[in-house]
Amino acid sequence: MSTSATTSKPLSVLVYSHDRNARERVLTGLGRRPSPELPSVTYIECATPAAAISAMDAGGIDLAIFDGEAAPIGGMGLCRQVKDEIFECPPVLVLIGRPQDAWLATWSRADGVVPHPIDAVVLADCVAALLRRRVVATP
Repeated sequence: MSTSATTSKPLSVLVYSHDRNARERVLTGLGRRPSPELPSVTYIECATPAAAISAMDAGGIDLAIFDGEAAPIGGMGLCRQVKDEIFECPPVLVLIGRPQDAWLATWSRADGVVPHPIDAVVLADCVAALLRRRVVATP
């Protein structure tokens, strides 16, 4: 990255889950900066699929994190939908309920997968890797 992480514009991370506690675990696990070399992050929390799609359509999202266990629409189905409908869709990380669900995340075209219960180190590592690619790819 050519600019320092402290002077760069914050990165925008969308977190979708109907479960407020699941969203809180993601925000707490990541904190304000998932990796020291990246800019800080701001969060957009969405409790409904409609709110998540609206925020994604509006643009400016650097990474989306979708809860695969969300209701009424799970994060994997929502991931597949945004990958089909949004031109140059930002990376999407899907939180899965069981390790056996990883193959479904492949079907959904998720860019990353992290299992529940959320391990903050695993989540931060995956998010940082996806954001690094996004920051490098963005002019």
